[in-house]
Amino acid sequence: MKKKLLALLLAVLTLSALSGCAAKPATPAPEAAKTEKIRIALVLPATVDDLAWGQSMVEGLKAVQNTMGKDKVEIATSEKLGNAVDAGSAIRQYATQGYDIIIAHGSQYQSVLTEITKDFPKTTFAYGTGFATQPNVFAYDPQAQEGGYLLGMLAALTTKTGIVGIVGPVESGDAVKYNYGVQQGVLKGKADVKTRTAYTGSFNDIVGAGNLAKTQMGAGADILTGSSQQAVGALRAVAETPGKYWLSTDMDQSSIAPDHVLAAQVYNWEKIVTKIIELRKKGTLGGQVLTLGFADGTIDLKYNPKLADKIPAEAKAAVEQAKKDIISGKLKVELPKK
Repeated sequence: MKKKLLALLLAVLTLSALSGCAAKPATPAPEAAKTEKIRIALVLPATVDDLAWGQSMVEGLKAVQNTMGKDKVEIATSEKLGNAVDAGSAIRQYATQGYDIIIAHGSQYQSVLTEITKDFPKTTFAYGTGFATQPNVFAYDPQAQEGGYLLGMLAALTTKTGIVGIVGPVESGDAVKYNYGVQQGVLKGKADVKTRTAYTGSFNDIVGAGNLAKTQMGAGADILTGSSQQAVGALRAVAETPGKYWLSTDMDQSSIAPDHVLAAQVYNWEKIVTKIIELRKKGTLGGQVLTLGFADGTIDLKYNPKLADKIPAEAKAAVEQAKKDIISGKLKVELPKK
């Protein structure tokens, strides 16, 4: 009887011990935080590969995506929407689809946005070159005259014929600011160098820009420059003519004419787009004008290393000093008073 009681007691103690050692149910792991993705749509008047205004923004967006991660930034692009009606339809469609930020990359989109943005108060819109804002609209404004001034100085101190040609698109907005900067820079570089400016009347007239460039070269210009998408036409005309050189803006165009592009004013859109994203995260959907300039690195000056021997040392030194003066605030390139 005692043996049976002892065996029963041992069994109970064993079960108790096993129960105490049994693994506790695993605590469910906290659910992984969902990745918050920023959806950005870009509307362009020209193409994504225009080697000018449009492509510079495309590359800026790609840089943002690479920095933040493709899992956190989604990009959609619509190109060739120079027509206001078509652009408006695309912008409205992106807003309806829930895109967080819609960038209408052109000053011509200002009136289109005015009609749409009030219907989507939680969407952030941005456009430029522009000045008018709304609670959910950012305007961005490159200080194109700064790089224009430096390139104008470079042209005046490098030209051998004493004539600099400007091939402009439309006499308004960013183009006028850039051209004015070039003209002032030329005067600062050498007062006796002449600047000849002509406009095609269109942002996209590549053929017309090429013809204007040929006319200016025929009249003696050996260094030319110009802005907007059409500038590629002028650059190609320059590239076909020995001894003629180009100064580019918006982005570095030396890739298509390495033997003819001396230097470039380059816009760093990555910083602007990143700022818009950061402001939106803090609850600011618009209402600000974001400027681009040399002081904060949103504009830069790049030289073509292949043509370094074409720029006199004293010319580059003078330009670099002027750049430092712009950054420090000592030199301010004023625009014409309206």
